[in-house]
Amino acid sequence: MSTTTLNAAPSGTFLLGGDLPVYRLGFGAMRITGNGVWGPPKDHAEAIDVLRRAVALGVNLIDTAESYGPHVSEELIAEALYPYPKGLVIATKGGLERTGPNQWPVNGRPERLREGLEGSLRRLRLDRIDLWQLHRIDPDVTEEDQFGAIREFQKEGKIKHAGLSEVTIEQIERARKVFDVVSVQNRYNLADREWEPVLDYCDRENIGFIPWFPLQTGKLAGKSGSLNTIAARHHATPAQIALAWLLKRAKVMLPIPGTGRVNHLEENIGGASIELSDEEFDAISG
Repeated sequence: MSTTTLNAAPSGTFLLGGDLPVYRLGFGAMRITGNGVWGPPKDHAEAIDVLRRAVALGVNLIDTAESYGPHVSEELIAEALYPYPKGLVIATKGGLERTGPNQWPVNGRPERLREGLEGSLRRLRLDRIDLWQLHRIDPDVTEEDQFGAIREFQKEGKIKHAGLSEVTIEQIERARKVFDVVSVQNRYNLADREWEPVLDYCDRENIGFIPWFPLQTGKLAGKSGSLNTIAARHHATPAQIALAWLLKRAKVMLPIPGTGRVNHLEENIGGASIELSDEEFDAISG
């Protein structure tokens, strides 16, 4: 696929919260940090280039979190892209602490959520976060306290829309009694569809579903597998076909593949232009 044709636009548009139009193929900014999602990236200049190239290729949904680095990802986004182009939606998350590489203790105490939000606003140089997501529901803090804090942030005008991550349908429904849940970010990919009922619920309710770890393909990427066969037919990579499959799976699907390399970013964006037939989709779905 020629790089001149690369753009996120062919992935289609979704209205987050009914009023924020984003192209459905976005960018996840976790991988622009150091090993273990800890500390600065190995190549600072390339991390900046990746962010700028993503926007140049039409990406207008960037997903990050205060815990990425921690703080590093948000700081890099502001360094690379501020003042932000019109229509760029930056989604961030709070609710996790960082005690070291690959360590993610949960902390959903309202005062900690507020501290995280205030920090995100400062690092991203924003007066209001378009989409703020609770990274995890803390089992040691009442849902009433956590959801109530989110509602308060909205009342204060510090966040526009709110979402959840790694949640069940029952948790989403309880949260919706307190605030409007516009996005759900659960792990989902070709090889891991544990949260399929949640995806179907979001599709019915028109809630944006942001699959994290979207490119895992497992055994489907074997040399004799249907994924490779279909990739060859489209002159594409298996990863591009995996993204095309996600985009076809549900109208609310918003994949955010992440990377710290420009060439990998461009490969991912190439998945936006691939249209799978129903037969190809079924063959991959298994």
